[in-house]
Formats: sequence, C-alpha cells, structure tokens
Amino acid sequence: MNSKQEFHSFFEQRLVQLFALMLLLAVLGGISIATVHSVHDPDVWWHLKVGDWIRLNHQVPHNGILSRTAAARPWVAYSWGYEVQLSLFYAWFGLLGIGLDGLALTMIVVASVFWCTQRLSRNLWASILLTAFGCGSFLYLLMPRPVFLSMALFAVLITFLLEAQRTGQVRRLYWLPPLFCLWANLHIQFVYGLFVFGLFVFIRSVQQLAASRFSRPSFLESPPALPLGRMWAILGACLIAGCVGPYGPRLYEVVWEYSRAKYTYTMIIELFSPRFDAPNYYFELFLAATAFFALGWRKRIDLFKLSLLAIAVVLAYRTERDAWFLCMVSVAFIADTLRPEGEKVNSPLFRFHELGIVAATVCFSLFLVATNSDFTVRGFDRTAASIYPIDAANFLRQNRLPGPMFNSFDWGGFLTWYMPQYPVSIDGRNDLYGDELDQRLYRVEGGEVPYAKEPVFTESQVILLENDVPLAKLLSVDPAYRVVYRDRIAVVFIREQAPAAGTTAELTQ
Repeated sequence: MNSKQEFHSFFEQRLVQLFALMLLLAVLGGISIATVHSVHDPDVWWHLKVGDWIRLNHQVPHNGILSRTAAARPWVAYSWGYEVQLSLFYAWFGLLGIGLDGLALTMIVVASVFWCTQRLSRNLWASILLTAFGCGSFLYLLMPRPVFLSMALFAVLITFLLEAQRTGQVRRLYWLPPLFCLWANLHIQFVYGLFVFGLFVFIRSVQQLAASRFSRPSFLESPPALPLGRMWAILGACLIAGCVGPYGPRLYEVVWEYSRAKYTYTMIIELFSPRFDAPNYYFELFLAATAFFALGWRKRIDLFKLSLLAIAVVLAYRTERDAWFLCMVSVAFIADTLRPEGEKVNSPLFRFHELGIVAATVCFSLFLVATNSDFTVRGFDRTAASIYPIDAANFLRQNRLPGPMFNSFDWGGFLTWYMPQYPVSIDGRNDLYGDELDQRLYRVEGGEVPYAKEPVFTESQVILLENDVPLAKLLSVDPAYRVVYRDRIAVVFIREQAPAAGTTAELTQ
C-alpha cells in the first residue's frame, strides 16, 4: 500500500471519523460556554419573564405586560414556545439554566447544520468542514435566542427541498405543514421558511409549465418534474399551519408591522449592515462566493438556487442579524453540489449507538470545560452584576421609592424580570413600542431632544440610567433632580420633592 492509499485509509477509519465529529461539536460548544453569551443578551430577561408569566397564568399575553408606557397596546408574544422552555430551564437550574438553554440552542443549530450538509453531500469530511466554517461565520454574531430555533428548522426545510428537487419525490414535503406549525409557535422568522418554500414552488411551476410548451434552453438545469397540484396544496397547508396556535393569523399582522418599521434599524446594532470588523464577516463573504462558484460549476443554471442565493445576499448585507440565512443557504448549496449526480439517499452515515457515544463524550467534554470556566452560578452572577444594575435595583426595592420609573433602553429587559414592581418605560420589544415611541424615548436618553418636553419622562418620579448616557449627565446638573444612588455602572435620580417621613436618612446614606 502506497502512502496515498494509507492516507486515504486513515481518514476512512470509523474511530477517526467519530473523533472528528466529537471534536467539531466540542469546540463549537466550548466557544459558546466561554463567551457566556446568554447572560450578555439584554433581551433574554424579558423572554424569561414572559415565559414565567405564561406558566403562571396558563395563557399567552395579548397586551404589553411588564410595561407602563405600552401596557394597553396589543402585543403578540410570537416566541411564546421558546419563552416557556426558557422559563422551565430557569425553574430547574436557576441562573445557570439561562446559560444551559443557550448552550442547548447552540448545539441544536450545529447539529442541524451538520445533519443538513452530510445528508446532502454524503461526504463526512465535507460536512465537518462546512459545519465548522458555516457555524463559525454566523453562530457567534448573535446571542442564543429564538432565532436559533429558526436556524435549526430552516436546515430541515432546505434539506427536504433540495432532496425533493434532486429525486422528483414529494413525499418528504408532507412533513412541512407540521414543521411550520411548530416553527410558527417558536419564532416569527418562520415566514422566511414560507417565503423559501413559496419561491421553490413558484419557480418549479414556471419551469415545468414552460417546458411543456417550449424547448428548454441548454444552459438551464432540468430537475425531475414534481406534482404541481400537490406542491401548491402543501404550500397552502403550510400557510394555514402558521395560524395554528394561540394567536392564529395575528402572526401575519406582526410580520406586516415589522416590515414597516424604520427607526428600529437605526438603533439596534444587530440590525445594522455588516461592519467587517471581525473575521466572521469575511468568512460569510467567502462562503457566499464559494456557493456562487458551486452553482456555476455544473455549467447549468438552477433558477431556484440562484434566485434564493441572490435574495439571501441582499438580506444578509442589509442587516447582520440575517447572516445566518446566507451562510446556511450557502453551505446547503455547496454540500448539494458535492454530491455525485444520480446518487440516491441511502443509510445514515452514523448508526444510533455511534451517535450516542458521540453525544455522551461531547457532553462530558463540555462539562469539563464549564467547570473550569465562568459557566457556573457564581460566574453568571458575577457577569450579570458587571452588566446590569443589580445593586441599583436592590436599592430601589429596599427603599420603595414611589414610581413611575424611567429607565435606560438597554436595561429594560432585565428590569422586567428583576424588578417587575416597577413597570419599565421601555425595553427590547420593538414590535410593542413601535417606531414613534422607540424614537422619542431613545432620543431623550441620548440627549438629542429636551427631556422636559417628553411626557413619559416628566411623569416619572424615579429615573434609573446608565452612568455614561447623555441624559444622566444632563440630570446631574439639573436642580430639579437629585442623585440618591450611584455606583460604577448605574445612577438613580428622583424628582426633587419633600420626602416622606422616615425616608430622609435612608435616601442620603
């Protein structure tokens, strides 16, 4: 056996393949542990509080709970399924449960991308490389949140669509209505999946109808025909499945409202265009370029793939939050191109007991990483205390200062959970507050407009702000407001007035 054959034989050994998969999962999971992303996410706290509210009241909210400025406004908790399971993680594991939930979401995405790429390519090493490169391009741009569930379910959707296109068999698509029923109750971006499936059905319909009347140009891909009647019926069933849940068709109204938002895209960093200040952005660009190259490799144009990839580029470079969409489309198309033409789906690459060994080994490895890092209750406490106004909130609760409260935007989500007795003036639920109120309060906090002219501010008796925001500096020199608490990250003001009997000493300590 020559050296080339020995090299090839080494990489075909089962233990080597299993070890490579274990290493992939352990490394990507270890990065998630090291970053402690979940606690850093200001939105995870209002998600947790909404989940607690649902479990306590045995119903979903229909108005702006936890807010004083938008309490009467209609609101759809479109991620209610995620919020309930997050609440359960917290009930079982305490503060550590937030991190464990984020780690679980991360590993679900990694596993779904690997499953997608290995099923489409039937090449283990290509799947490992695509998963590592793809997840490294988008997974750590965002903190674990409901969109991770959209990523995982999108991997299932794109896999089934590409398999149907390759084989001409529609039976796997019968799973899509229940998939969309689940997806619609977990995250609003199920509409991305509906759009992709709708694009697939439309393009296939146009292609097949045109082929029946005209000769096919030689430069166009000619995949096997699919039964169009059943395809449109499945698409209709998916649209209806999106309404199966406590909110019914109101979810589509939320999507329409989101599409009209403008100011949100000027204040939320993850909604900005890519900044290209980290390697992830260049990995994403390389993946997209490679996917376009892969589509041209066969020298025939696949209209569905080309259209979807072009749309994904527009979305990803409009807002960096949608980098996952472009990266997952790219790795799926690259994997599908690597598969030899005419090869059919055969047995899984791994047996059940092998996957069990991989899962057990990875869990043990991540446990060792967690116990030797800040991924502990004490570490989470320390991290949260360095970001959020825990001491300031404790001061307010102990002294029972009269509200209502005006708070910094970035802390609103945390305060809904940690200090619900003071309903917040604003938090991260942009769909609840809307462009107009978001803009008013955000500009007041930023010192862009006079705070004395904002009714939400002037009616507030307690003001809890980040130390370094412009509004805090303005109030510090305004005799109408007095500092009653300050630490290295937070400051509390009260509107100057005669304090109630027995509280003067407390306020001046």
